[in-house]
Amino acid sequence: MSAAHRIQSIDSDPDMMHLNAVRCSRWYVVMTKPLAEVAAKVNLQNQGYDVYFPQLVRKRIFKGKWRNCISALFPRYVFVQLDINRQSLAPIRSTKGVSCVLRFGHDYAVMPEEVIKGILAKADPATGLHHLKSRRNINPGDEVRLVRGMFDGLMGLFERELGEDRVSVLLGILGRQVTLTFPVAEIELP
Repeated sequence: MSAAHRIQSIDSDPDMMHLNAVRCSRWYVVMTKPLAEVAAKVNLQNQGYDVYFPQLVRKRIFKGKWRNCISALFPRYVFVQLDINRQSLAPIRSTKGVSCVLRFGHDYAVMPEEVIKGILAKADPATGLHHLKSRRNINPGDEVRLVRGMFDGLMGLFERELGEDRVSVLLGILGRQVTLTFPVAEIELP
């Protein structure tokens, strides 16, 4: 049997055609221009591409108050699923909001389906948004130990979080109670 005949018989077999179609559908990593993830997503969807733009809810201070804000889980990146037998990567590169299709050498960056499914599985089923979980379960008033830096070994009282990576701690220094700010990595529960 010739190679051409084997290829033709595989292509005419419905089961093999389904396997080929599954293999040809891949998630490509697309880098957007700064703060243009939403524009890139909309413009790519308008061209018929399937786009996944994972987003995150995080707390930020806005006008002196903590508010929930939605931002990119992976800033400047979206994922585009396309069937290379039916769609081309070429229009993606010139889409408004897109900087480039990510490459490693000559090969386009492809995100495994399992990774995309894993990211989707961790999203809130009702909203599709991701929520950061606190690495520590520390409540206001809990005693904490400072580790690292000039206050290494001192004990204090946890007051509050100041964003994602800083905390406020009440320390007794020279007979006075002083509130100081530390990186989250510099405190631990005793």
